[in-house]
Amino acid sequence: MHEDGNSGGLRGEACATPSGVDQEFLALERELTMMLRRARASQGEMAREVHPDLETSAYGLLVRLDECGRQRATELAAYIGVGKATMSRQLRALEDLGLVAREPDPADGRAWLVHLTEEGRTRVGRVREARRAKYVSKLAHWDRAEVAELARLLGQLNQGMEK
Repeated sequence: MHEDGNSGGLRGEACATPSGVDQEFLALERELTMMLRRARASQGEMAREVHPDLETSAYGLLVRLDECGRQRATELAAYIGVGKATMSRQLRALEDLGLVAREPDPADGRAWLVHLTEEGRTRVGRVREARRAKYVSKLAHWDRAEVAELARLLGQLNQGMEK
């Protein structure tokens, strides 16, 4: 047994539950809380590996640009869930660090497209590869079908949370 990271209690211990709450959903809440806490800490580490001055919250923007290519700031803001002013500030900071650049949108001369610079692509790629290697190492004892099933279930959870 080990600590669950929330209340100092041990997993598997019988705990009093609020009336009417299923144990499965309490366990899900506990595990997701722990996973999200670790993910936030990990995102901060990855941001610093990309660039020591990179804000933690900006790392997700870089990953999105790495995965999807050029995008408008409004698309990035909607995806991340922030306002235009916050997005503009984050993009300016990323430009100052040499990680992203802007270019006019050929479809609309009033708009700009944001993309990773070569330096940004190199740095983000290196950090993402190291993270994937860490997952492979940590889950090496898992059957590949279990890894695939976990990815499928997390994808299903993420889709359900978007609705």
